[in-house]
Amino acid sequence: MKKLIPVLGALLLLNCQPAATEARKPIVFEPITEKDIAQAVLYEANIRQYSNEGTFNAFAKDLPILKEMGVKILWLMPINPISTTKSKGPLGSYYAVSSYDKVNPEFGTLDDFKALVRKAHELGMFVILDWVPGHTGWDHEWISTNPDFYLKNKAGEIIDPINPFTGESFGWTDVADLNYDNLEMQEAMRQAMLYWIRECDVDGFRVDQAYAVPQAFYEKTFAAMKAIKPVFLLAETDVHHPGGIDLVSKFDATYDWPGHGLSKDIAQGKKSMADWSAHLKQIDEVYGKENIRVNFVSNHDENSWNGTVDESFGAAANAMTAMHYMSPGMPLIYSGQEYDLNKRLLFFEKDSFPKVAGKTMALLKGLGRLKNDMPVLAAGASEGTFRIIPTERSIYQKSPNNDVLALERTKDGDTLLFMVNLKDTHAQFTMPYDARWVRFPDNRSKRLSATYQYDMKPWEFWILSNRNFPTVP
Repeated sequence: MKKLIPVLGALLLLNCQPAATEARKPIVFEPITEKDIAQAVLYEANIRQYSNEGTFNAFAKDLPILKEMGVKILWLMPINPISTTKSKGPLGSYYAVSSYDKVNPEFGTLDDFKALVRKAHELGMFVILDWVPGHTGWDHEWISTNPDFYLKNKAGEIIDPINPFTGESFGWTDVADLNYDNLEMQEAMRQAMLYWIRECDVDGFRVDQAYAVPQAFYEKTFAAMKAIKPVFLLAETDVHHPGGIDLVSKFDATYDWPGHGLSKDIAQGKKSMADWSAHLKQIDEVYGKENIRVNFVSNHDENSWNGTVDESFGAAANAMTAMHYMSPGMPLIYSGQEYDLNKRLLFFEKDSFPKVAGKTMALLKGLGRLKNDMPVLAAGASEGTFRIIPTERSIYQKSPNNDVLALERTKDGDTLLFMVNLKDTHAQFTMPYDARWVRFPDNRSKRLSATYQYDMKPWEFWILSNRNFPTVP
């Protein structure tokens, strides 16, 4: 028996080796595709405020929860170190960057960040960085090493950003404005962006104040990025800025700021369904299918400066959230929205929120599954068709009902019908359908008839399909 012990030991060693080798294999993760983008939910992560720790590692623990909400793209607010010179508040603004190729030590280390990206990739999610190309903080290394990288006044002093519409300072005194006439600066900025793709395998960028940077910079920089891997590019801009149409065409997605303001006005009784219908038609004509509009009820600017979801939308919040998911575009969730965030998060100092899942979490999980799994809800170039279905007030009153929105989306034989009462009172209506549908989320049959009068509660919504919905675990 003693002679068998070395043999058994060798066999055990051999049996263990494949597992060890397997554990060391790099994760194979395919770059982002048009289909990924078309059916993605976007999540804006405020790392500082997301958890009590305010770190990459703490945020990474919750990635499986975000996946359950259908999140495909993680947008991380700036992760770079923050300048202390002329800083606002105890911790300063994320957008006052002191170095483009380092991470904020508040959040952890570069290795921690790389681990976050790897975990996201394991779960089938992509990571984009919030990039601030228009200005830096006052203790950025370029201030001393390359002062010509910055715009200056007549006295030769570096200045903070100027509002081009007024000629006056924006009041962003914690940042210094960059000079895009300086080609050396442009190249340094370009290489800094490429660093994060090469070194950390990030999947793109959300570009802050995208309208403030020359288009020639984007053309050269985006080509260099795409030579490394496909990327997703989100711009903080829209067609209302100078040169907006041409600028929008260079990005995959932009914000629907007008739609956000309009949805708040509807929730507050200032606008109606007819205004939303007109808005959908207008943006479709102006933007076409090549650029995806990001639809949202909250983001970091809205939450910190203009109000919480409850302040802006009140009882209409879930109806508006569903409307943004069902309308053409890419839905955005802001940190804490899934936990019914009911306070304005502090911007220049540490804050956090309790993570107690409620009705909003359940709603976002259901809507996220529909967005991911139903091609009829695809956005961009693979988007199907949509049309507004007219509704009338009752079988006796044959006049348009401007309280009830009926939005039909179709693609490859599939049809989805979204209906919502955009009013804080009960609504009665009729609609021109004679067909049997299945309803979300229980897949029960629902018959629609042109001769039947329907009733909806304030802010009630229905989601119907001509085939069964994907089930939510």
